[in-house]
Amino acid sequence: MTSSTNNALYLNLKRKVAVLNYNYKYPADVFTLLNSTELLNVIQLFLQQRHHSNRSNSFEDLTAADYIETIKNVILDQPQAFERFDRNEILQSIEDLYSFYRSFLRISVLNLHHSNVMANNFMNIDNQFNDLVLYLYRLVEEKLQAATNKTYRQVSAGSSACILTQSHNWPLPQGYEALKSIRFLDTIMLRPPMMITTPSNKREGTFSAVSENPIAKFHGQQDEWYCFPAKIGESLAYIYFHRDYFASGISLANLFEVASAQEVEGHKPDLILLFGLDQTEGNVCHYYHDTANNIWVGEVPYNDKTTYFGYMKKMCLTLHNLHSIYQGRLPIHGSMVHINFANGQQKNVVFFGDSGAGKSESIEALQEIADDQIINIETIFDDMGSFAVTADGQVYAQGTEIGAFVRLDDLSSAVAFNNMDRGIYLNPDQKNARVIIPADSYNRVITHHPIDMWVYANNYSQQIGIHRFETQEEAKKTFIAGKRKALGTTDEVGMSTTFFANPFGPVQEQERTQPLIDQVFERLFAKDIYVGEIYTHLGNDKSKSSLQQSAQELLEILMNS
Repeated sequence: MTSSTNNALYLNLKRKVAVLNYNYKYPADVFTLLNSTELLNVIQLFLQQRHHSNRSNSFEDLTAADYIETIKNVILDQPQAFERFDRNEILQSIEDLYSFYRSFLRISVLNLHHSNVMANNFMNIDNQFNDLVLYLYRLVEEKLQAATNKTYRQVSAGSSACILTQSHNWPLPQGYEALKSIRFLDTIMLRPPMMITTPSNKREGTFSAVSENPIAKFHGQQDEWYCFPAKIGESLAYIYFHRDYFASGISLANLFEVASAQEVEGHKPDLILLFGLDQTEGNVCHYYHDTANNIWVGEVPYNDKTTYFGYMKKMCLTLHNLHSIYQGRLPIHGSMVHINFANGQQKNVVFFGDSGAGKSESIEALQEIADDQIINIETIFDDMGSFAVTADGQVYAQGTEIGAFVRLDDLSSAVAFNNMDRGIYLNPDQKNARVIIPADSYNRVITHHPIDMWVYANNYSQQIGIHRFETQEEAKKTFIAGKRKALGTTDEVGMSTTFFANPFGPVQEQERTQPLIDQVFERLFAKDIYVGEIYTHLGNDKSKSSLQQSAQELLEILMNS
């Protein structure tokens, strides 16, 4: 048995996901919890796993029902609790059971039902459940120890996060009726720092178009699927995901703004993502442009590979970028920061390049070498944005995400620790470990920001410093080639090239993207905006000393221009 399911509790051992549905059952006291079918199911799953491992605890030879009965006897100080088993033997098993349960990503769910009382109290309801689980654990522990603890740790004992869901009416086009019953995430409460482990921690390949709408494959049930309504840039996205993908679905809360009930009710989305379909063409990720309804629809198959959060993030951004291209905006794979200098200068700088090129690292290096020369650096977007040209010929930039999805190795210790209490950590003990941290407000992200400098992150050349392109033809050649040395963040190795360094939209629509590239470069050079490249050396020099030298030159140019 690798899973356990009833209306109130869903457990998937392979995916380490638990969904607690308070709408069906909510234990309000210790004995209600002890007598619940849900606790019985947890213990059954725990004991089964223990029987498949090397263990020497005879207490775990009991049935789940007898195991619970012994716990009750311990609580009530009944002597029969210790007729067959030693206190330490029982205590060790209870500790292991507690750790087993807490190893799951535990999502508690409450449905709003248009109730203001529920909306105002759902966090208190979840807090009380967490307190109950913690109290039960400590009660049993201290009874078995025959002594109180001297140190208490206020961990998330019951749930990792709580979501308030809501049903919405929106104008479902013909053929999309299967989505009608799926509830939307309305409000989300996280308990960071959250540590999540998934079977996969690397993304492979790009996403391609299909000729048939994936919506025809969707047959999801209400208690198995959820919808995260996201504002991605100025696109409205309905992201439907299977509950086994809650690790990715809940992580979206640190990356995209949650659309409000008013923004969902009665509104057709620009983008729809179906994440966790039983079958897709070739069992890979695709998108479809429903031109009749002007909706971009993405599909991602259910398998271990797609548990990596990068699949959910990048498919969302691919759909958004395709939508942007058709609206005349140029998607930018890069990071944009607003820098306030001590000398009074303010600059908006965009770092451009594919995964691992050194965009985030360049910003980190700039912060490290600046000392008191920089007052602060504000992230406008961390991974994906867009450029657009106004009617009077001005170029402005917008972001897409309110958060950052970055490798732990790329973060300075100061940034990592300052954001630890807000972060969602994915596979922190593995290569390509990642953290998702909030970065800026939605309104700030989508503001029309002017551009003072645009630099390509070159991680493969031996030069040090920063180079300004003299002509737009020279600049376009480098930017469009999208050359980089892959660092293991995807399935690529060695030198690679990607059209406009962006496999999430521009690669799929090169003919539509090229005129947008030409227009943006023509206007930037006409306005004498600095367009160049910074040599990050990350493909060759892991010490980052060369990058810091390049950042020093960048700092001097920014402060003196």
